[in-house]
Amino acid sequence: MVDMDEDCQLGLESEEEEDSELSDGELQEAFAKGLLKPGLNIHVQESRKAVSNVEGLKKCLAEFKRSLPWVERLDLTNYPAIDIVAKAEGRLEQSQNNEEINTEDDFQREMYFYRQAQATVLEALPKLQKCDIPTKRPDDYFAEMAKTDQHMQKIRKKLIQKEMAMEKSEKAKKLREQRKFGKKVQVEVLQKRQKEKKAMLSAVKKYQKGMADKLDFLEGNQEGKKGVATSKPQMSKQGPNAKRRYKEQKFGFGGKKKGSKWNTKDSHNDVSSFRAKTAHGKMDNKFRKAGKKNKRPGKEARRKMKARK
Repeated sequence: MVDMDEDCQLGLESEEEEDSELSDGELQEAFAKGLLKPGLNIHVQESRKAVSNVEGLKKCLAEFKRSLPWVERLDLTNYPAIDIVAKAEGRLEQSQNNEEINTEDDFQREMYFYRQAQATVLEALPKLQKCDIPTKRPDDYFAEMAKTDQHMQKIRKKLIQKEMAMEKSEKAKKLREQRKFGKKVQVEVLQKRQKEKKAMLSAVKKYQKGMADKLDFLEGNQEGKKGVATSKPQMSKQGPNAKRRYKEQKFGFGGKKKGSKWNTKDSHNDVSSFRAKTAHGKMDNKFRKAGKKNKRPGKEARRKMKARK
């Protein structure tokens, strides 16, 4: 199978080469006419010679030339205007016809164009005025737009949409800033309220403990409202209130409490309060009976007593 495919490909290539080359008869005819030359047969195009046919050019120019008035043509050929800067500086100015311009100098080249346009305007304005052609735009002149009104309306709508989007963006930015500021103020207010609440609770506790006897904190401290730090509530000059005095009488006041019932050398040697009869339970029964009061019988005993009656 491989050999057959290779033979087919070689046959096709040979056929293409035969078709591309000329036959023997055609080659003989070309040799007889002198078209074939010894060496490589390469077709070379001969260079065309430039012909300066002045008469033909003048004839062509006369064919399309039209004798139109200058107003229809508006063509001017003139030299550049006088260089005022060079004249003011006193530099020697070359003749306008033989003025040399450095084409590599951009500034000099552009100035030459500018002066030539200036000279053209100075020459054209008087001619236009002679022809009664206005050279100034009237006050109520409106140039015709290159684009249609529909296109301009679309542009106007897009500009309005863009402006509205920018306004919305600015409003959203301001709202975000206001929200941030509002959150900050809200946090400060909550902290202030918590601080006032804490101060109120501490003042109430101190009042309950008797460290203060006035309820001024319920009405609000004016100094605290103004932002001045208030002093700690002090003990009243008149002394503690009745509740504190009762607690001091009952539980004691101040001093050392831990280890207050420990014996000392003096308390150990002091036996003045010692009673032997009381300590050993040898008190007289009469004294005990005399010390007792009549005890009321119980409920069941009283019921039985009533039943006996």
